[in-house]
Amino acid sequence: MAGISCGLGNGFCQELIAPASTVVIFGASGDLTKRKLIPSLFGLYKNGLLNDETKIIGCARTKMDDESFREKMNNDVRGTLKSQKEKDLFDLFTRKLFYVSGGYGEDETYGKLSSKIEQLEAEKYEEMVRVYYLSTPANLYETIVKNLGAAGLVDEPVPGETSRRVIIEKPFGFDSESANKLDQELWSVLKEDQIYRIDHYLAKETVQNILMLRFANMIFEPLWNNKYIDNIQITVSESIGVEHRAGFYEQSGLLRDMFQNHMLVMLCLVAMEPPNSFDANSIRNEKVKLLNSIRSWSTDDINESFVRGQYTYSKQDGEEKYAYRDEEGVDKGSTTETFVAAKLFIDNWRWKGVPFFLRSGKRLAKRSSEIAITFKEIPHSIFGNSDSQPLSPNVLVLNVQPDEGVSLSFNAKKPGPKLCMGNLSMDFKYSDVFDADNTDAYGRLLLDSMLGDQTLFIRSDFISKAWELLTPVLKQWEKQGEDKLKFYSSGSWGPRAADSLIEKCGGKWRNDI
Repeated sequence: MAGISCGLGNGFCQELIAPASTVVIFGASGDLTKRKLIPSLFGLYKNGLLNDETKIIGCARTKMDDESFREKMNNDVRGTLKSQKEKDLFDLFTRKLFYVSGGYGEDETYGKLSSKIEQLEAEKYEEMVRVYYLSTPANLYETIVKNLGAAGLVDEPVPGETSRRVIIEKPFGFDSESANKLDQELWSVLKEDQIYRIDHYLAKETVQNILMLRFANMIFEPLWNNKYIDNIQITVSESIGVEHRAGFYEQSGLLRDMFQNHMLVMLCLVAMEPPNSFDANSIRNEKVKLLNSIRSWSTDDINESFVRGQYTYSKQDGEEKYAYRDEEGVDKGSTTETFVAAKLFIDNWRWKGVPFFLRSGKRLAKRSSEIAITFKEIPHSIFGNSDSQPLSPNVLVLNVQPDEGVSLSFNAKKPGPKLCMGNLSMDFKYSDVFDADNTDAYGRLLLDSMLGDQTLFIRSDFISKAWELLTPVLKQWEKQGEDKLKFYSSGSWGPRAADSLIEKCGGKWRNDI
């Protein structure tokens, strides 16, 4: 398979070019298509990673033809490009765009789609990879997949190969029962290796780098255990509220929206055992093993290990930030959580006794995502009165957003008196070091789906185990209603109870991020 290679110091990097593909986007008139999918596909095209034979078909209820779809993408995407060279390239790229209109439950739609695909693939039917991206509400997944199956559009042309793939966005169910039902519906038409469950967090450079940081460097992995690590914090904070997603959020809440996928995926990458090779099944096997090692919670444990909160009104620098209950589309008595902090333990030899603290929320002090590994204090300090001035612990921070990078803090002598010590940081930012136009998260996942690489996609057993862990928490909160729901001011770092959660273990949140 063709690829692009380059040297990197004493290392090596290689990017494979996608095979000839037909990419079908359901929900093509929606927001995700214009904001992420078309720009990401254009990025692949611009970087020479999209095969010349590749075609992109939009499919939605909105009535358009090929030309009007191209015009819409020109209006929505071309204007965001910075240089004339990029705009000229986008003009060439739009020749790859086509469109089919119709209802997702109508046989006629899939008949038209089949004809369009047959026309575009011409004589290369068996050679072409097909990727169907379901950029639609989750309640349409079953309808679309069953109609694709009935129309023969996901039938494999070559026995034993998997060249017909379906990408679905979260939510992958809303609890254990609904997730299992969704799997059964998908499996009635598709094989598991045809299903690509997408989580764009997995494709961020820093998240991908966790495996290389741990398993390609001898200096880290020997310390990656309960003998040297005191605690690990994972924070995903957003400064905005629910915005236009209030309807979805009222049905979901933050635990479903962030913990069941993003947070647990990052936890697995940080804590899992080394896979035996860098392939999809080996890596995904270790993630599931890690989930199976997380200590489950009894009813009493849930109240001790979880804090759920909801943002309230505040006014900062003259700007009003409304309470969640005042957002359009939100019930005035809503008990939906917009903040969750959790403490969990992993019961295996590597992590026994090490607390993991996870938190995520809306309308917090700033937008940031990071993983902070705090190492234990040295057993004895020879520098002055260590009781009154304890040395700062070493902290390794993996910044996921907005500035992707890595930093390591350590104690060192400062200029001046003989005994003058301070905490210093070595910081690395991808944007400062690499000038290359890197593939973005959605571009990475779209490219991998065309290549048939499921490493960065989520497998069914991971989803099942994640829901098994969190469904009891959701049921407990449903019973409690507003009881135990903690309120916090918009623009803060969440409810005070979240601070107490970590302080009981002798730590504190990194609110200076």
